[in-house]
Amino acid sequence: MYELKQTEKARPIFGDWQETLIWSCLQNVMGRIYADDTENPVSAAALLGDFCFFAGVPKETFLSDVRACAGKDFLILVPQNEDWCRRIESCLGGSVKKTERYAFYKEPDVFDRKALKAAASALPGEYRMKMIDEALFLQCGKIPWCRDLVSCYDGYDAYRAHGLGAVILREGEIVSGASSYAGYLGGIEIEIDTKEEYRRKGLAYAAGAKLILECLERGLYPSWDAQNKWSAALAKKLGYRYSHTYTVYEMADVGKENL
Repeated sequence: MYELKQTEKARPIFGDWQETLIWSCLQNVMGRIYADDTENPVSAAALLGDFCFFAGVPKETFLSDVRACAGKDFLILVPQNEDWCRRIESCLGGSVKKTERYAFYKEPDVFDRKALKAAASALPGEYRMKMIDEALFLQCGKIPWCRDLVSCYDGYDAYRAHGLGAVILREGEIVSGASSYAGYLGGIEIEIDTKEEYRRKGLAYAAGAKLILECLERGLYPSWDAQNKWSAALAKKLGYRYSHTYTVYEMADVGKENL
């Protein structure tokens, strides 16, 4: 695997794959593109945060090198097709867990702004909503359960340039939030997290509604991809339309609870 500086060379390999994290990498906004050759690649991987997308000709060396390139133990491997699925299963076997995620159509005109405004303003009196500023960015990064709201950004300057988010506070403590897991030219990929004891109180719904509205105000598209059925149900409640289920492989003994 070679890190590809001229990322446009890998664009034909990914084709029309509708994943904003891939777009972030190809646009040189965030993440990295790896390829089997720097001039005429036929295999490529887009690596951003916990995700690695494999495209083109399936190669075993990509799978053996990806963890070292990522610099972390936990990764979500996303295959472009069944050939990559078979390669992942044959090469990595018991070191990965096969699971599913839920994709949603990217439709900028589908949102009911009136309903979203009502949801964002319906917090009980002990809670307050605040957009993520530098202080909250740093605070999120120190709290394990909400770290992924900001973890893909090198610092607040990068977040301010390519990120956006809101948190809900109770007595000064962050208890829920919706933020950009990553940004790309024209939009963000949404990440929502809620502290365990505050779940099922409508906080994620309110934070998600606020973030979607802020994106629409700025001409950004708030892309949503769900790890589980709870997240998929929340997406539908916020106005997203389900597209399809797809296969991923978690490269770790125990998965994470991203929403």
